[in-house]
Amino acid sequence: MPAIRRASVRRTAVATAAAACALALLGGAPAHAAAPASSTSSSDRGNNQKQLIGYFTQWGIYSGFDEKNLITSGEIKHLTELDYAFSNISADGLCASGDSWADYQRPFAATESVNGQADASGQALMGNFNQLRELKAAYPHLKIVMSIGGWSWSGNFSAVAATAASRQKFVASCVDQYLKGDIPGLPAGAAAGIFDGFAIDWEYPDEPGNGNPYGPQDTANFTSLMQEFRTQLTAAGAQSGERYLLTANTSASPAVAAKVQLRQVAKVVDWFNVMTFDYHGSWEPAGPTDFASGLTQDPRDPNPANNRFSVAQAVSYYESQGVQPSKIGIAIPYYAHEWTGVAPGPNGDGLFQTATAGGGTPNYNQVVTAPGKTYWDPLAQEPYKYDAASGTFYTYDNPLSVFIKGRYIQDQGLRGTFVWSMDGDTSDGSLTAALGAGLGIGSDN
Repeated sequence: MPAIRRASVRRTAVATAAAACALALLGGAPAHAAAPASSTSSSDRGNNQKQLIGYFTQWGIYSGFDEKNLITSGEIKHLTELDYAFSNISADGLCASGDSWADYQRPFAATESVNGQADASGQALMGNFNQLRELKAAYPHLKIVMSIGGWSWSGNFSAVAATAASRQKFVASCVDQYLKGDIPGLPAGAAAGIFDGFAIDWEYPDEPGNGNPYGPQDTANFTSLMQEFRTQLTAAGAQSGERYLLTANTSASPAVAAKVQLRQVAKVVDWFNVMTFDYHGSWEPAGPTDFASGLTQDPRDPNPANNRFSVAQAVSYYESQGVQPSKIGIAIPYYAHEWTGVAPGPNGDGLFQTATAGGGTPNYNQVVTAPGKTYWDPLAQEPYKYDAASGTFYTYDNPLSVFIKGRYIQDQGLRGTFVWSMDGDTSDGSLTAALGAGLGIGSDN
């Protein structure tokens, strides 16, 4: 992925109680971890419910990760919201399924389903959507949100946002399909009552993203599109008696985020999901090896100033643009970025060293068992792993770093976090449990 979801910044000690909790949780992990000092006014702290949002990918079922896994892993106990990735946008400017088989046609066996019952032949709704309905019935506190676009399916955003008519048409189609449940080809209302709103993931306004059409008009049009979503969601809620969520997934890079009218958009969204990951990775094949989602900046980072990023830098930027902390959520990756051909360097750990090639993006549940020694950087407040035998270097988050990020969210008065994606966690949900502990979101949810 391109390194345009980015972010850098400050530092002080985590409260003694937090450190003790982290040590107990993680079985003696390093005690020198730190969290940035709070700059949040007391009036803005504690006035919002913390959010722990997990992304569930529609294609996860092809590798054996079903909605039921959220229950067996224990992850569901800590989630406040589940975002479903993704709805596509059709060439004629409508919300559209990108994989109808996975979304609502695939029959689930009893062993796969949330409620332990197999889908019946000929039932109106099957696939992930029916499993999401079963999940919501079992966990009524859980909000389920349809995410639209993403890296692969943002190509038509610029067109649908271009005029008032195209915006109205597009948003109406999203409301009809995902809130009213009128899926083309299914009985009217077959998917009603599953989704509680939308997460708009346009990657990115006035940026090419994945080779997408773009232009300077996108900046104002994005604001208008989000206003149209809020207008139609309010109208739909007046009919249904529900209050629908609207969030925006936006870049952590100040240069890219500057192309969004953050102050104006903040007035209509419930919060921003700031994509504070992918700071460094395989698109920099020669290195230097660096952190993909560091909370704070390690001053030893050899990158030039315009390529040094951190979570806290992104938060500071959004606040400088008039976005209240309670409308800022940060992202946490459940995957790693990898480099190969990395020399040990003077410290023998491969950090900040050149590489011969960028590697893949293995899930955390793969990295944790991969060969190599795990290290901790108390300045970036991130782990990393280096296998000297193969010269492989990994940057990723682990239970300690996500716990610290949870405490940082609380300390700064932020709205919460979203994680990409739930299938990257271990079978016992170790990352999600640590993050829930850091956020104070426990098994009573």
